[in-house]
Formats: sequence, structure tokens, C-alpha cells
Amino acid sequence: MVADKAPDSQNKYNDKLDVLKSTQTVVQIALEKLGYPEEVFELLKEPIRMMTVRIPVRMDDDSIKIFTGYRAQHNDAVGPTKGGVRFHPAVTEKEVKALSIWMSLKAGIVDLPYGGGKGGIVCDPREMSFRELEGLSRGYVRAISQIVGPTKDIPAPDVFTNPQIMAWMMDEYSRIDEFNNPGFITGKPIVLGGSHGRESATAKGVTICIDEAVKKKNMEVKGARVVIQGFGNAGSFLAKFLHDSGAKVIGISDAYAGLHDPDGLDIDYLLDRRDSFGTVTKLFSNTITNKELLELDCDILVPAAVENQITEENAYNIKASIIVEAANGPTTLDATKILSERGILLVPDVLASAGGVTVSYFEWVQNNQGYYWSEEEVEEKLHKVMVKGFNSVYNAAETRRVDMRLAAYMVGVRKMAEASRFRGWI
Repeated sequence: MVADKAPDSQNKYNDKLDVLKSTQTVVQIALEKLGYPEEVFELLKEPIRMMTVRIPVRMDDDSIKIFTGYRAQHNDAVGPTKGGVRFHPAVTEKEVKALSIWMSLKAGIVDLPYGGGKGGIVCDPREMSFRELEGLSRGYVRAISQIVGPTKDIPAPDVFTNPQIMAWMMDEYSRIDEFNNPGFITGKPIVLGGSHGRESATAKGVTICIDEAVKKKNMEVKGARVVIQGFGNAGSFLAKFLHDSGAKVIGISDAYAGLHDPDGLDIDYLLDRRDSFGTVTKLFSNTITNKELLELDCDILVPAAVENQITEENAYNIKASIIVEAANGPTTLDATKILSERGILLVPDVLASAGGVTVSYFEWVQNNQGYYWSEEEVEEKLHKVMVKGFNSVYNAAETRRVDMRLAAYMVGVRKMAEASRFRGWI
């Protein structure tokens, strides 16, 4: 009998880790709390448009390799869809769908005129040459060119993509469009119409949320013990910002292992030694596992890596007072409930990581008007938007007596639902 039940038990566990199902669950609860009818959930539970493409690329050995790519457009009732493109071997259709919904929620929380979009290509860029990556980037744009554009869907960087890849994509789209079109994509190099502050925007937004969260807990950033899981774009910038603010970063990790020093790590040294993929732990012999890193005794924990890192299996072992999610979906719903019951303040991903899409919006606006802002102007505007978003979610959580994740979904989904209603879609 035990053997017969094991597969069902495993399926239930897998369902809990299914990012699309868990996202849909919270969206449904949020809409019910707000009093919307069932048809609103039926519209918003899946992307309004989903495209799967096959991309042929001539490799350096002269063979042709076919890659699978995706582009999801969740809801365009508010305005054009917006979201990154990730290059990763674990990209799936379900993941891309869930990420597009999160982008819609982020845009709603910080009140941007966007719906959510997301793209991904199943590949491992760490094993590809510069020339192969260019071919893949251009091939992806050719494959999705009919459904994207500055008034339709605006891509941006994501996992393992960067300003160079955005530049190739912009150039390819401009060739197809026969018009120089920098507003097609964001996260570009400054010389091609990129915005100051875009590269560090996600980390800057997380830092602003940490500043607001410590105030709610009557704590200070200066002297706080911080653990950051992930040392890629967001994690590395964040470590630097917090270190410079006087926090003690006692733990960091990359895809291979973690580093821990209770007296504080030398962040500047680690940043100098990391490679372009955020890997640094291979240089050290005295490392810890990612599991051990998450359970370190600290004040602030920042998951900035991948999904499903804090689960019901380890949620009771988390020792931080504040968790701020810089990654997408690092905490499962069961773990969220456990952490909330334990009195841990959890700032959810759809709020904490909204700095990236906010400065992408600033870049798009600058491209459209042909007038560009200084880094100080960008940071000032970002701070204003993120503080307003944080307070909207925190106040909703207090008023409705729900956790911060549900509150964020309630704030984020309302704009989409209202825009869809006014358009007569529902």
C-alpha cells in the first residue's frame, strides 16, 4: 500500500513546486478577496497569447542546431506587454507563462502602463561562443518579430542575458523594421539608447524595499547581518549596495556553493574575482551548501537565485527576521504561510524585484521622447515609485490582515482586472 501511494504523494509535492499552479492559486484568491467574478480569473489565469518558436543556428563546428524559444504575453488591456528574455537550459513553457503573470503583477504594483510579457530560450549560454549567442539572439527576434514592438511587447534582459544580447536583438528588429527602433527593447547599452541605472535597477529596487522593511521591524541596515543567495546581476549589485550602506554581508552563494564568514565577507574582493556568470565559489575550498546558507543565523535573507528555494521542508529552519525576494518565486506557498505565522516579514518577489521593470519603463519613455535623464534623476524617480509600491502593499496587508504576498497580488491584479472590464472583455 505504501508503494502504491508514493507516486501520488510525489505528484502532490510536484504540484506545490509548480510555479504556474501556485501563481494561479494566489491570483484566484486575490481576485476573490477583491470581489471579482470567476470569469476574471478565467481570463487572467493564462497568457492571452503564447508563442513557441524553433530557431536554427549554425554552430562553430558548422553544424545546425535547432533551439526552442517561447514568448508569452499575459494581458495587454493596460498597455503593451513588457518582460525579459532568459537563456537557460531549464526554461519551460509553464515557467515562461508564470513569469509573464508576475510581470503583469509587478507593473500593477508600481502602476506602470504595461501588461506582463516573458520570453525564454532553452539553451546553455555558458557552453556557447560569442558568435553562436549572436546567431541565437538574432534568430529569436526574427521568429517573434510579428508579435513584438515598442507598442506591442517590449523585451528586456533576464537570466543569462545582458546589454550585448539586447543590442543584437535591437539591431535585428531595426533591420526587419527598416527603421532604427531603440524603443523595441530595454536594457540596451547606453550608447544605443539605454538608460542610466538600468543594469543595477533590480538590485536598487530590492535595496529600497530592504530599507522600508527594516523600518517596519524597528531595525537598521547598518550593522545588519545579511545573507544573499545568488551572486549574479541582482545578487552582486545588492551585496555591494548593502556592504556600502554598512550592512555585514555574512553569506553569499552561486550555482555551485556558498561562502560564509560571521565577521562579514570582503565583497569588493569577491566582486573583483567573480566571472561573467556570477561564479566565484570555485576559487575557495572552505564552502557551504546552498541549504546551509539559507539556514544561517542572520537578520536579512535575500533569495536572489532561482525558484522554490524556501519550502515547507526548511521554512522552520530560517532564522532571518526579514526575507526580501530578489529572485522569481523563491518561496513556495506552504513556506510563505509558515514564515508569516512565525512573524517573519516576507517582501514578495513581485514587489521587491519591480525595480528592473520600472527603470525599463523609464528607458522606454526616454526612447519615445528622445530626451535622456541623468543617473541621479533615474534613481530619484525609482526611489519614489518603489516606496509608493511598498507602502501600497504593506498597507493592504495590514488593512486586509493578509500576508504580504497575497496583498501584493491584490494590489497588482486590480489594474488589469479593471482595464479588462472597461474594455468590455469581461
